[in-house]
Amino acid sequence: MHSEGLLQHLRSGKRAYGTAILTASPLWPPLVAKTGLDFVFIDSEHIALDRQELSWMCRTYDALGLAPLVRIASPDPILACQVLDGGACGCVAPYVETPEQVKALVGAVKWRPLKGKKLEQFLTQGTELEPDLRQYLEERNRKHWLLVNIESQPAIDQLDAILDVPGLDGILIGPHDLSCSLGIPEQYEDPRFERAVKHIISKARKRNMIAGNHFCESMQLHAKWAASGENLIIRSNDLYLFSRALREEIHQMKSILGDDSSMQSAPQPLVI
Repeated sequence: MHSEGLLQHLRSGKRAYGTAILTASPLWPPLVAKTGLDFVFIDSEHIALDRQELSWMCRTYDALGLAPLVRIASPDPILACQVLDGGACGCVAPYVETPEQVKALVGAVKWRPLKGKKLEQFLTQGTELEPDLRQYLEERNRKHWLLVNIESQPAIDQLDAILDVPGLDGILIGPHDLSCSLGIPEQYEDPRFERAVKHIISKARKRNMIAGNHFCESMQLHAKWAASGENLIIRSNDLYLFSRALREEIHQMKSILGDDSSMQSAPQPLVI
C-alpha cells in the first residue's frame, strides 16, 4: 500500500500489516512484495545501514507498493529529514519522552524545508505562515507521517502532552525497552506490562491516532494487543522468520532421509 493510502487507512481505524526488514539484499524486495504485507519497517537505529542502502531500499519498496516506514537512530529532526529525503514515507523516532521532542520532529516531517527561527516561532509561538507558504508546505509533506516510540515510564507519564502535539500521527510501542523501563525485562505477560500497553493504545486510539507495536514473540500476545485497538501490526522480522523456517525444513528433511533430526535450540528473536 502506498504512503497516502496507508495513512488514511490507518487513520480510519483499520489495521495494516508489516514486518521489520533487516536485509539489504536487492533480491529481497520482490520476494517481500509477494507476502501480502501493506508496508515494511526498516530500522536504522539498531541495524547497520548507510544512507545510500537505506535510500534504495525505501524507493524500491515504495515502487513495489509497500510503504517504507523508517526508524531513525535518535529523535533528531536532522535524521528525520534525511530518511524522508531518501524516500521514506514515514519516520519513527525512538525513545521519545517529551512533547518538546515531538514538536521538533513535527517541524522536520510536516513542515520541511522550513528551518531556523521562522520554523521555531511557528512551532513554539504559533506565528502564522503566509498563506502561499503554508499551502506549499502542506502539499509537499502530505504523504509524510510521524510516529514516536513510547517505550519508557517517563513517556507514559507525559503521554497526554505528547499525543496532543499537532502533526503527530501516532505511536509505536517498543515492548522490549518498555518492559525494561518498567523494571520487568521481557516479562510481557506481567500485569504491569499489559496495563501499560493497553493504556498507551487506548490514549492514542481515543484521539483517532495510529497505535502500533513491533513484536517477534507470542502471536497470541500480539493478537491481544490488536484486540485492544492496536492497528499498525509489525510482526517479527525477516531474519528471524528465515531462521525459523529453515530450521523446521532441515528438521523435516533429516526425518525424511532417516538422519538424526533432533532439533537444536529454537532461534531467538532479534530484539530491535
